[in-house]
Amino acid sequence: MTNGVPALDDILERLHVVALPMRVRFRGITVRELALIDGPAGWGEFGAFVEYEPPEAAAWLSSALEAAYRPAPAALRDRVPINATVPAVSAERVPEVLARFPGARTAKVKVAEPGQSLADDVARVNAVRESVPVVRVDANGGWSVDDAVEAAAALTADGELEYLEQPCATVEELAALRARVDVPIAADESIRKAEDPLRVVRAHAADIAVLKVAPLGGVARMLDIAAQIDIPIVVSSALDSSVGIGRGLLAAAALPELRHACGLGTGGLFVDDVAEPRVPVDGCLAVEPAVPDPARLAALAAPEQRRQWWIDRVRACHALI
Repeated sequence: MTNGVPALDDILERLHVVALPMRVRFRGITVRELALIDGPAGWGEFGAFVEYEPPEAAAWLSSALEAAYRPAPAALRDRVPINATVPAVSAERVPEVLARFPGARTAKVKVAEPGQSLADDVARVNAVRESVPVVRVDANGGWSVDDAVEAAAALTADGELEYLEQPCATVEELAALRARVDVPIAADESIRKAEDPLRVVRAHAADIAVLKVAPLGGVARMLDIAAQIDIPIVVSSALDSSVGIGRGLLAAAALPELRHACGLGTGGLFVDDVAEPRVPVDGCLAVEPAVPDPARLAALAAPEQRRQWWIDRVRACHALI
């Protein structure tokens, strides 16, 4: 280990690359590739999305190495409430999706999907409202300020929204929108993809901060950022396997205060996972690490050329840590 960073050869000896098939298209993909590290302290997950270049993906590798090689922080709670995650499916498919989140009282609904209309979003959100009392929507920065004002009005015509997550792409747009709508604004990409993750808070551009462990470099780094934020925090996943979800649950459990359901129920989007799927009980998940099943690791192993692609990526990111 050099400067606290494990040796590359040791990491590669512990590496497993898997391809997880998904039930529905999410973030434009139907198979989720990621690398897992079987480390001396536990399992770590390196799942930076394939389009991310090494300077951005390096934080995700740091998060995986933290989980694999360093002791875990203490948890303050043993269960974490989660939201159901509803992709940009048709309104008719909403009950099928929600059935995978028993007891969830909050749902996050994807909106602003390319190729779909605001009417599609309204229909999907209203279908969710028939079963779940608290609804939040996530636009992934897909709207202009004017579009977001129109969407906020349409999406609240038949009921309240807990918040709009990343309705616009920039901090300036979020601040402008926040002055024009009554719906609370949550920032996600404006924190996890920013060189200065606290800028959105200093600019008073958000009411809620969505924090994700892997993009921020690990649980310790996320908790450090959380300690500097004076607005409520929602811990969310980055389409993680059960290993990454375990780290998200640990981070949420280590927060001094947790006012909102967390976005850590995305395991239901996979057809299969490397460990037995986590099943919510009364809308909550137990805080415990996931240990992959060797048989599942073998069955879900990525093709050799994709394994090599991830090995090369680990090399490139390791050089930047």
